[in-house]
Amino acid sequence: MAMADNVLPPDGRPPDSRPPDSRPPDSAPRASSGTLAVRILRSTADTQVAKDDWVAVEAPLEFLLHHPSLGPEPMSFGTTMRTPGDDESLAAGLLYGEGIVNGTADIEGIESSTRRPNVVNVRLHSSVKIAPNTPSRLFSAGSSCGVCGTTGLDAAIARAAATHVPDTGHVSLSVLLHLPNRMRLAQSKFVDTGGVHASALFDFSGNLLSVAEDVGRHNAFDKLVGMSLMSEALPLRNRVVVLSGRASFELVQKAIRAGVSILAAIGAPSSLAVNLAVASGLTLVGFLRETQCNVYSYPQRLTLTASGD
Repeated sequence: MAMADNVLPPDGRPPDSRPPDSRPPDSAPRASSGTLAVRILRSTADTQVAKDDWVAVEAPLEFLLHHPSLGPEPMSFGTTMRTPGDDESLAAGLLYGEGIVNGTADIEGIESSTRRPNVVNVRLHSSVKIAPNTPSRLFSAGSSCGVCGTTGLDAAIARAAATHVPDTGHVSLSVLLHLPNRMRLAQSKFVDTGGVHASALFDFSGNLLSVAEDVGRHNAFDKLVGMSLMSEALPLRNRVVVLSGRASFELVQKAIRAGVSILAAIGAPSSLAVNLAVASGLTLVGFLRETQCNVYSYPQRLTLTASGD
């Protein structure tokens, strides 16, 4: 699993120089919070000092689908490695991204299992068309995995390329350049561990609307989309999503599906991500920094003047 690309805080210090005692040293490990206490040796060439530190939790999560057509037994939609927290949003966002559900009306309920740890149950409305061979993610995915577990890659590409992001308002580049720092300030798990990804949602004025964190880049984005879905906020038109890592094809595909207008990444985009963004009218930005960025597609949404629609 690749580390998060935004491992340097705004002041440029490495993660190991963050305050090691940001939590009480005698506090109990809390895996449910997404972080876990560990004992480490802070080492240099000359010294070793025992300290308490925090790491991001990585644990499996299985998605079980319940639908009348499946009979009394649920069907597994796959298992992913994720950071615990917002599991219901992760499930909703994943199912939306995969096209299993199109809105909250398709979901009768989502709840984490009280009998089996690391299982989330999704009860689909009877109107949802589903068959035993419908799921495309019959696999065990790593936390950094996205479309790599999808059997219908060609179909996924064709479906994403056929979608066009509608024309929207404009965002000032000066606003866009400040968004990574605003996202970083909202990343509580990253502050503790230095090892999680994030996806953050902003309006065109640069106001932070929501942020999701996870050891997996795709999980963080799915959590963000799931939050928006359950709050009836989709599509994400006139919205900017900032990614802590790189912009892969899978994340561009997910952004287009969610109606995102501008996808901005701290890291680099892939060739397929750029091609898909160009074909779909998505504004794709990479290497987003405080002073500059690279715009790979649809630059019309970005202006040198104050933000405005």
